Amino acid sequence: MAGLWAFLSTQPILTLFLVIALGYAVGEVAIAGFSLGVGAVLFVGLAMGAVAPDAAPPALVGTVGLILFFYGIGIQYGKPFVDGLLSPSGRRQNAIALLSVLVAGLVTALLMSWLRLDPALGAGLFTGAMVNTAALQSVTDKVGGDLPAVGYGVAYPFGVLGPILGMYLAQRLLRPRVEVPTSRGVEEVEALVSHPAAVGKYLSEVTAQFPDEVQVVAVRQNGHNRMPRPNLRLQTGDALLLLGAKGDALKQVCCTIGDVAPSQIIPDHTELDDLDVYVSKHSVIGHRLGALNLGEHPGCTILSVQRGDATLYPHPGLVLEAGDRIWAVAERDRHAAVRQFFGNSARSTAEVSYLALGLGMVLGVLFGLVPFPLPGLGTFTFGAAGGAMIVSLLLGWRGRTGHLNWTIPPSANLTLRNFGLTLFLAVVGMRSAPAFFSTLSSTGLQLVGVGAAITAAIVVAAFVLGCGLFRVSFDEALGIVAGVTGNPAILAYAAKSVPTNKPELGYAIVFPSSTIIKIIVVQILLVWFSAR
Repeated sequence: MAGLWAFLSTQPILTLFLVIALGYAVGEVAIAGFSLGVGAVLFVGLAMGAVAPDAAPPALVGTVGLILFFYGIGIQYGKPFVDGLLSPSGRRQNAIALLSVLVAGLVTALLMSWLRLDPALGAGLFTGAMVNTAALQSVTDKVGGDLPAVGYGVAYPFGVLGPILGMYLAQRLLRPRVEVPTSRGVEEVEALVSHPAAVGKYLSEVTAQFPDEVQVVAVRQNGHNRMPRPNLRLQTGDALLLLGAKGDALKQVCCTIGDVAPSQIIPDHTELDDLDVYVSKHSVIGHRLGALNLGEHPGCTILSVQRGDATLYPHPGLVLEAGDRIWAVAERDRHAAVRQFFGNSARSTAEVSYLALGLGMVLGVLFGLVPFPLPGLGTFTFGAAGGAMIVSLLLGWRGRTGHLNWTIPPSANLTLRNFGLTLFLAVVGMRSAPAFFSTLSSTGLQLVGVGAAITAAIVVAAFVLGCGLFRVSFDEALGIVAGVTGNPAILAYAAKSVPTNKPELGYAIVFPSSTIIKIIVVQILLVWFSAR
């Protein structure tokens, strides 16, 4: 066995990928429904770093991985984050997150003062209890050494397990009633033109009165299916194929046209047919559907847009992204033109603009270097990872600048950021192993208890403030807890606990802002205790 450890010590690249592989294998092991997931890479890295310390890769490798992770997070959640800040519900959720982090920061400060902990170690415990790698990186950039990573590794396990236990106990104690949302879905209806308000009018005049969630897919005249061109004059007996969300809006539109007709348009594929096409052309990426005038060129109607796992309704304000899969209707002889117009390259689902990625990360790293004043305490910086996240949130919200498209296809984004996080956890574990085991052996379970207390403080604060003071729904509170604690395993548990999508929405709104707040709080703790 000693020969194996000696061999691994001379092969840092091989050892790094061995840690990643073993980490994911351990992370898939579930005990009573709980698994460490990607977090297991950190612990496998600690174990490997203890037996083969010379195999630890340079810290720069981990930093690059972390920047990739947070850049991808910011690009994905930029729009819902900004929209959340502008909505009353989003501001309420972010207020709860802010207060919860402040409570956790206060508990950390009291414990650091009571136990006389080293500031770097105490700050690392805070970042581990918060499961926040960007905050850890900002601490490491400021003080250096292994103590921040040691504190992070000690507090991390309960940082993941604690919020899940808190959600479970809250559900058992509060026994909340979560209303199951009624899925409206999308409905197709054929309407027979007979109403005087529609007969003899151009189609554009009739559709001008339609709500955005209802559109005309096709028109049947004289036994032939036609594209819904604006200059088409409607006559008695024509049929319109309408697409819209189920509900009163679609029924009201039918009443303004005439009567519901038996299906004639859908079964007839002689002249019009549907097709799937990928969005990959730069000329359409980043543009709103309403600005593309698709009815004229290439001559199609969009039925739906598939983005990752989500199916989006094609309203005029929907902005197309690379890798979107469009379901459209067009005349058979226009199918080739439709595919050419959008690009139709399946590679677009995994392609990344490295020009945009490089520029965005340069801007993020530069922003992370900017010192911000803390009155009476000096200055702090967000660090490379924190700066990348803040800048990418703005870029993700904007989507496009001139010909430069900042968005990343969901599948490529997920792969990029997960690999980045894996690299970071593996490197941090391998590099901090000697100091980690030395500290743990000298302090026993004391540091584990400190980390658990910090995690418990933020979970309890988020539930009390959310369900008690701000009176948010339980499923919304789960999203806030998941976002303010941050680990994907916590979000996965929250999402499975209730039959709504509010945990995912809350996570998207709260996670970016809570990350920024944690970076600021941990910097304040460092400056304050280092000055004492």
